[in-house]
Amino acid sequence: MEPMIVTENLGRSFGDIEAVQRLNIEVPQGQVFGFLGPNGAGKTTTVRLLNGVLTPSAGKAWVAGRDIATEGPTIRRLSGVLTETPSLYDALTARENLFFFGDLYGVSEAELPQRVEQTLQEFELEARGDDRVATFSKGMRQRLAIARALLHHPPLLFLDEPTSGLDPAAARLVTGMIARLSRQEGRTVFLCTHNLIEAQRLCDRVGVIDRGALRALGTPQELARQLWQSVSVSIDLRGAPPASVVALLDGHPLVHDHTEENGVIQLEVESEEAIPTVVADLAATGARIYAVTPKEHTLEDIYFRVQAGDAEGMES
Repeated sequence: MEPMIVTENLGRSFGDIEAVQRLNIEVPQGQVFGFLGPNGAGKTTTVRLLNGVLTPSAGKAWVAGRDIATEGPTIRRLSGVLTETPSLYDALTARENLFFFGDLYGVSEAELPQRVEQTLQEFELEARGDDRVATFSKGMRQRLAIARALLHHPPLLFLDEPTSGLDPAAARLVTGMIARLSRQEGRTVFLCTHNLIEAQRLCDRVGVIDRGALRALGTPQELARQLWQSVSVSIDLRGAPPASVVALLDGHPLVHDHTEENGVIQLEVESEEAIPTVVADLAATGARIYAVTPKEHTLEDIYFRVQAGDAEGMES
């Protein structure tokens, strides 16, 4: 299956500023790809390049097999875009906005009315469908903007902070929709977000960009293995470890470090595969083990370690 997005040394400069530098990513169809980075990192410029709104200063890229440099209008018909500050017409009602953008996207006259009503219901906006957007809260505007981006059923979605300004219930509705679009409908989602917990839950792979340069690329599991040379694990003994356990850990070839607090030993072991061996060796000393809990590094851990400079050029 052809990847949905491919870039080869893609770059864009504004005068002396390199907003995007030698970007190389590949996003398979049906995946949620998280594009993470601070404000000004180059995320929005990348989205504009991939939609054919900006012309590359260097390199190439293809979206759904189309060249971004020459086939921008076709790409924009195939994608739905939610920008950080989505444009809606305040003087129009929610329903009128959707009819306008649906016509702009080329949804047929016969299908458009049903599509609009279905979309209003899906985003719980049908009761406010005939109210002017100027009267909407920020959260309602955000839901309507996402509804607009999905109205023409695009195979590819670019979402920039899709849950910004939403209350927890509305945010859950949106994240559930993103997961459904990818897992059940096979759509590709390019997600720019600062919400690392959300990204951890939704994204198949992530890329971390900073000052225009891609710093890391891979699944969270792949990046964690590259960033940490050892694996943390907690072993609950429900009491202070006997001298035989301490002596074993002090000399164990697979244990890099260990500490104990309140009857729980914190170990740094060589790898995940080493955990059963270490646990078996502890049990052989007579240690009573009540729980073994490996620590999984979160996407937040990964992101801040990359930003701290520990992952220059990491790609998987």
